[in-house]
Amino acid sequence: METAKIVRSAERPVDRLDTQPRFTESEAVRLNRLFRGTETQEWLRSVLRDQLAGDVAVVSSFGAESAVLLHLVASIDPATPVLFLDTGKHFPETLAYRDLLVERLDLTNLIVLTPDAAELAQRDANGLRWSFDPDGCCEIRKVRPLAAALAGYDATITGRKAFQSSTRANLPRFEIDTSDAQGRLKINPLIDWSAEDVAAYLALHDLPPHPLVADGYPSIGCMPCTSRVAPGEDPRSGRWKGWDKTECGIHQPGAADPGTDGGELPPGYDPVF
Repeated sequence: METAKIVRSAERPVDRLDTQPRFTESEAVRLNRLFRGTETQEWLRSVLRDQLAGDVAVVSSFGAESAVLLHLVASIDPATPVLFLDTGKHFPETLAYRDLLVERLDLTNLIVLTPDAAELAQRDANGLRWSFDPDGCCEIRKVRPLAAALAGYDATITGRKAFQSSTRANLPRFEIDTSDAQGRLKINPLIDWSAEDVAAYLALHDLPPHPLVADGYPSIGCMPCTSRVAPGEDPRSGRWKGWDKTECGIHQPGAADPGTDGGELPPGYDPVF
C-alpha cells in the first residue's frame, strides 16, 4: 500500500494587531520638557507642520474664546480637521458663530459630529435627559460621537485654559487622553494663557467674540445646561449649575457603565419638564 505523502505549505505569518498605545506618559513628559519656555505659536507650528503628534484634530465647541485657538491653527494649517459636536442642544448663537468663524478663518475641514439617532430614540426620546441625568445626556450627545470619530487620530488639540476653573489649573501642555486605552495625546496650547492674553489676542487680530459673552456667558455649552455667571465667579460656574459636574466627559473618563441611567438628582433640585 502506497504511503500517503503529506505536503506542508509554507507557514503563513500570523497577522498581529498593534495594540500598543500611540503615546505613553513618558513621551508626553518629554514633549513638555522639549517645548518648555517656547512660545505657543512656535511649538504648535512644530506639532502641526512636523507632525510630532501624528494625525491631529482640533476639538472645538465654538464657544466663548474658541476664535483664539482656531485662529492659531488656521494660521499654520487651515486644513487641520476641526471636530464640532452638534448635540442638538446648542444656542442658535453658537451655530451662527461657528459658521462665521469657519468663513472668516477659512477653515477648510470642519467635521460636524452628531449623536446616533437610534440611541437618542432609545435613551432620550423626549429630549429632556439633561434635566435629570446630565452625565447621561453628555454621554449620548458628546462622549460617544467623539470617541467614534477619534479612532482615526493620534492626538487632539483643545482650548482648555488654566484660569477657567480649579480642575484645569495644573494641566500641562501635553497629556495622555485617559478616556480610553488608545494612548492619544491631548494638546492644550492655551493652558498657560491668562484671560488678559486671550483678550489681547482677540483684539490684536480683530476676532469676533461669541455673541453671548457680552450677555454674561463666559463659558458656553449646550443651552439647557449653561447659565449666566456673576462678576467674579469662576468662568465655568455657569455650566451644569446645581449639579456636582464640571466637565461634559470628553476631557475625563466617563462613568464605569455609560449604558445605565444613573442621574441622581442633587438635593433640592427641581427638574424642568
